[in-house]
Amino acid sequence: SRRIACTPKDQLSLTHFSATIRKKRAGGFPMIRDICKDEFFLSQKAEPATADDLAIAQDLLDTLAAHKDGCVGMAANMIGVNKSIICFDNDGKYMIMLNPEIIKRSDPYETEESCLSLLGGPRKIKRYKKIRVQYQTLDFKIRTKTFEGWTAQIVQHEIDHCNGVLI
Repeated sequence: SRRIACTPKDQLSLTHFSATIRKKRAGGFPMIRDICKDEFFLSQKAEPATADDLAIAQDLLDTLAAHKDGCVGMAANMIGVNKSIICFDNDGKYMIMLNPEIIKRSDPYETEESCLSLLGGPRKIKRYKKIRVQYQTLDFKIRTKTFEGWTAQIVQHEIDHCNGVLI
């Protein structure tokens, strides 16, 4: 498959996407979902996202925005939907990825993370300073993007959720 880098247009389409989904909802209000804490459900590998799941992506974005003070990323299973969708803070702008997959990683390190879905304090985990991710945009175009540092750590955590991996 051909790989195309993520463009600023992809980021801008998120605003259009949100406006379109909200128009379809009664009153155009955000849908903030409860956080799932069921470890059995969270440990299931997510099903691929399809065009029928775009409203779930919007719910995920709305829920993340509602929890922005204590959360920087979410996967769909965190709102009780077993689909491969993540949303995260990408240097101050939210980004949604459908069916993300890490295709390259480098510079491993040990760190501690917490999770809104899991009880207890921070847990030790191995992460990579730099990752390359292949994913689909909201219009299902395949893209690849490289992340480094804190954003790479967030993306790894959320992709782990899609793979049923708990920290």
